[in-house]
Amino acid sequence: MKQRIITALILIPLAIGWLFYLPVEYFSLLATLLFFLAGREWGRFASPELATLFAVTYTVILIASYYFAPLQFILNGQLQPLIWGILLTAIVWWVGALAMIMRYPGHEAWWQKRKWIQWLFGLCTLLPFFWSLLVLRGYPFHHDPGAGSWVLLFVMSLVWVADTGAYFTGRTFGSRKLLPAVSPNKTIEGLLGGVGAATLLAVIVTINVHSSVKQSVAIIISSMLAVLASVLGDLTESLFKRVAGIKDSGSLLPGHGGVLDRIDSLTAALPVFVVSYLLIS
Repeated sequence: MKQRIITALILIPLAIGWLFYLPVEYFSLLATLLFFLAGREWGRFASPELATLFAVTYTVILIASYYFAPLQFILNGQLQPLIWGILLTAIVWWVGALAMIMRYPGHEAWWQKRKWIQWLFGLCTLLPFFWSLLVLRGYPFHHDPGAGSWVLLFVMSLVWVADTGAYFTGRTFGSRKLLPAVSPNKTIEGLLGGVGAATLLAVIVTINVHSSVKQSVAIIISSMLAVLASVLGDLTESLFKRVAGIKDSGSLLPGHGGVLDRIDSLTAALPVFVVSYLLIS
């Protein structure tokens, strides 16, 4: 717990500085480093010997996507077809991940032995997450260059509030297990408590930003979908760790595990929020 607190005290100001004080270009560079580290940890799910290969190939693809979809288009309020394709791929992937989780155990052997499939799973998880970060951070909401930082913080806060609400609700009222084979500690009551807490946050924020009725509906619905997706992201990483026989994705963050252990919920929540909000609004 001491390590966990110390690491958190270091990470919080760094995260705030990353969100609010860096230009989008430098923000994206640090996000690329985060992407590389997460890719390396995903490679450990397949095999420790493949960790670097996974990370390098993922990063090459990311840089290529930069070339075909320059960041300047996002800053001008335009999402190119490639970015839409990447984001929509995430929706398909997370639906597939839900099916994998619901059928666990018993059907994971076919992909566990095929490293290229595990590589593809990682790409579908991390590449849309990265571009969701950039879309939220760089998109000119109401032509305010700094609005994206607040929107990104809002979506992240939804996940954090949902986690906190789920923890305390589950501890107090939890009796029915959600998916014990994948994550023994999660309960249905905790899930409902987390969704309720995050929805309350979305309503409060919506009221205070004085958005239109259409925007308010889009924010609240997208927030609820993002929170449900965050649970899916957490469960999916738990599934891959369980199949790989490891407790944490890495050891980079003392007391917290690896990068993936900190962003697993966000890898699903951010793309789902971006796609649902843009489509609804």
